[in-house]
Formats: sequence, C-alpha cells, structure tokens
Amino acid sequence: MYCKDWWGQELFQKKLKLLVFLTLFSLFSFSTKQVALSDVADSIEALSEKVLGNENAPITLIEYASLTCHHCATFHNEVLPKIKSDYIDTGKLKFIYRDFPLDHYALMASMIARCAGNKKFFTFLKVLFKEQPKWTAAKDPFIALGHIARIGGIGKEEFKSCVGNKAIEDGILKSRIDADREFTIKSTPTLIINGEKYDGSRTFKKLKKYIDKLLTKSG
Repeated sequence: MYCKDWWGQELFQKKLKLLVFLTLFSLFSFSTKQVALSDVADSIEALSEKVLGNENAPITLIEYASLTCHHCATFHNEVLPKIKSDYIDTGKLKFIYRDFPLDHYALMASMIARCAGNKKFFTFLKVLFKEQPKWTAAKDPFIALGHIARIGGIGKEEFKSCVGNKAIEDGILKSRIDADREFTIKSTPTLIINGEKYDGSRTFKKLKKYIDKLLTKSG
C-alpha cells in the first residue's frame, strides 16, 4: 500500500513552479540582502544527503518518503530495522533517505529533522515515524512537532528559526520536484534500488529476496 500524492497534484505544483522560476531568476540577478554565514552553513548541512551505511556498498537503496504517510511509518518501524541489521550494518547496502512531503505538516517535520543536524537526523526521523499517530492527530500538529523538537534538543528559538528557514524549505521542495521528474513519483514510500524503481511488496521477506538476488549478481 502507498500514500497517494494528492497534495502535489494541486497546491504543491503551484508552489514548485514558483520555486523553479525563482531559482532561475536568482542565477541572473544580485541581491543586496545579507545572509548570515551561520544560516548558510546550517542550510548546507540540513540539505545534505542523509545516508546510512558503507559509501561503497554494492547495493544502494533510496527511499522517498513523507513523514505523515502511515505506510512510510510502517516501513520505518517494521522493515528498515531489519534491513539495517542484515544489510546496512554489514556493509552490503547503503541507505539514502529523501523527503517527498505530501502535505504542509510533513514538510515542516522534514525541516525539523534536518535542522537537528546530521548526527541526530536519523534519530529524529525514527521518533517522528514512531510517534506519527500522535502528532499527526494532535489538535495542532505544529505545537506537537515543537514539543518533539524540544525533547530532541532543539530550543524554542531554534525551532522558530528552523521552520522559518526558506532556504531549507525551498531545498526540500526542489528535491521533491527533481525526484518526480526523474522517477515519476506519485506515492510514498517509493524505493529505488540500484537506480531502478522497486514495484514489489515492501515486506522484509520480499525485499530480502530481491536484494539477495542483486548481491549474487554483483558477485
């Protein structure tokens, strides 16, 4: 089962088109607005590729996910830990997580996880997926996300700065439109294994069979 990309078909596409225009415009214009070096550094780290495992592993698994997608949560809570134990920790597979937010709260959650820094990113990701039923059902998910952020060490002012960081927001949205162009992603989670979209069942049993077959071919 997948979480369909209804948001992206309407509201999101309008914003993404505007983002593309602004990106192109910025290449041919200069701004007098000064940007703090610390903000630039934070944005660069926040938008860097999020990777687990050996850089030279024979198998590369890329996941496009939305933090409000319950099927993504199932994958992270039940399947990914087994993949990590059997393949990532043994150097056989490199896992890359990429955001594909399906709604505004998913986008905000992605920003918070990325603002936590590379060392804490996957810890935040784990908590956000594990606690997904609670914070997505909260009266105000924004407040619930702020609570999770504070527990994880992101202070109140840091939280405000994070969710208001347009560079990080636009970077996530740009990554989303790039993914849609490259792989025609219409739902989450979408798995790309060694450059090919995986359309099979996302149970560990089925993925193990598929990955083992690729490992055998790679020698």
